[in-house]
Amino acid sequence: MTQKVKAIRIDQHGGPDVLRVVQVDLPAPAQGEVTVRQKAVGLNFIDIYYRSGLYKQPLPHGLGCEASGVVEAIGQGVTHLKVGDRVAYGQSPLGAYAEARNLPANFVVRLPDAISFEEGAAIMLKGLTAQYLLRQTHRVQAGETILFHAVAGGVGLIACQWAKALGVRVIGTTSSAEKAALAKEHGAWEVIDYTRENVVERVRELTDGKMVPVVYDSVGKDTWLTSLDCLQPRGLMVSFGNASGPVEGVNLGILAAKGSLYVTRPMLAAHVDTLEKMTAAADELFTMITSGKIKVRIGQRFRLEEAGLAQAALAGRKTTGATILTLD
Repeated sequence: MTQKVKAIRIDQHGGPDVLRVVQVDLPAPAQGEVTVRQKAVGLNFIDIYYRSGLYKQPLPHGLGCEASGVVEAIGQGVTHLKVGDRVAYGQSPLGAYAEARNLPANFVVRLPDAISFEEGAAIMLKGLTAQYLLRQTHRVQAGETILFHAVAGGVGLIACQWAKALGVRVIGTTSSAEKAALAKEHGAWEVIDYTRENVVERVRELTDGKMVPVVYDSVGKDTWLTSLDCLQPRGLMVSFGNASGPVEGVNLGILAAKGSLYVTRPMLAAHVDTLEKMTAAADELFTMITSGKIKVRIGQRFRLEEAGLAQAALAGRKTTGATILTLD
C-alpha cells in the first residue's frame, strides 16, 4: 500500500536554499527492502557534496544516508529483520532526509536497546567511518601517535575516544580553543590550533622529530601538503573528505620527494559492501559505545524542515560533534 511521507528533495545543485520539503509517495517495500519509519536523521558533509554537485547523482534526488527508526514493513527475502525492530543505518542510497523510506535491508542493522534513536542516527556513518579508518585502512597499534584533522567534528570525537581505548595517542587539529578543549575531553592527547600554530612544526615537537605513521585528513585541499609534511618516511596519508574542496592536480613525484609516502582515498561503501561486513563493523562500534569507551556527543539538533540551516552551520564550521535532524 502506498503512503504519503514528508521528505527533502533537490531539483538543482546549489546552496542550502535548493532544499525543498515535499510530499512523496512511499510504496510497499520491494524484494530485499525494508520500510523504516525514521526517528532521527544524521547530517554529514557528504550530504553537502551531493547538494553542491561535487558528488554527482541524477536530479532530482533526496539527500542523506544515515538514520535510525523502526522497521514498519519487510519485503520478500529479508530474514535478519522483523517488523518492530529498532534499527539504524549509516550507508544507503540517498534519501534519509524523510519521515519514512524504503532501502535495501543489507544496509540496516538492529540498534541495541542501550543506544537511543538519536545516538543511532548520530553514530552510524561517523562511527563506521572511524571503525574502518582505525581498524582497517591503517590498523592502529598501541603506542602509536597519529594525526587527525578536524578532531572536534563528528568523526574526530569518536576517533579520539576509540584510539585512546586502543592505547594510541591522537594529535588533533582544530580552529579554536573551545574545540581543542572539547577534543581533549574526548581523549585527544594534544590539539593544535591551526589558526595560531604551525601544524608541521608542532607535530615535530610533539613527536621529538619522528613525525607520525599516519594522517587522517577529511579537510582536503587546504591541508594536503601539511599532512604530507607530518608523515614519517613511508607513512600513510588517509584522505577521506573534502571539507575545504577536493585535492586536485597532484604530482605523484611529491610522494617520493617527501619520503616514499603512501596515499589512499577510501570510502565507507567499500568497507561495508555486504551484510556480513556491515554487521561486523556495526557490532564492534556498538560494543565500544555500550561499554562506555565511546560516548556519543550530539552538538546540534534541527527539525527535518530546517535541514538547510543545519547544512549551513556544518559548512560554516559552527558545529561540534554530531548534528541530527529530528522527526518527532
